[in-house]
Amino acid sequence: MKKSTKLFASAVAAVAIFFSTNVSAQKIGIGANLGLPTDDAYSFAAGLDVRMQFDVTKQLSVPVATGYTNFFAKDRSYFNGNAITDVPDYGYIPLKTGLKYFLDPSGSGVYAMGEVGAAFGVTDNAKTTFLYAPTIGYSWSNGLDLGLKYENAGKGDALRLVDDKNRTGQIALRIAYGFKL
Repeated sequence: MKKSTKLFASAVAAVAIFFSTNVSAQKIGIGANLGLPTDDAYSFAAGLDVRMQFDVTKQLSVPVATGYTNFFAKDRSYFNGNAITDVPDYGYIPLKTGLKYFLDPSGSGVYAMGEVGAAFGVTDNAKTTFLYAPTIGYSWSNGLDLGLKYENAGKGDALRLVDDKNRTGQIALRIAYGFKL
């Protein structure tokens, strides 16, 4: 792993710890993600995640999330103009944090969220990359949470060896259930 990636991951963890020391409530959510990749080399993406949410105010919180995401290869070969290359599935463990803002003062309803972090590649020829994910969603007071996000893990997949495309983005629906600790 590159030294810059280790430093970035450490900085993300430090920010999360800093914000968590001044919070009034904590929540945990468990979710499933189903996504459509933004490149035709993959047919779909799926993942599971766990998200801690530290409330700074009723409307603003700091989420810290991890889990596993897998991009499933559409075809097992890819023609790059000169040769045929095998296309493996691409899997990574995201570690991210950010800000979540509820439009309603009650702390539920429509929200906007932005997260950044690292995608730690775990499949063959995958690497660790910068990850970002803007999200819009709706959270009910009973704990149900639906979010629509664009998540981009950069050039971490094995196809980066074939060409220079930024393949590993997805538009995903997250269905989750959260509860207070």
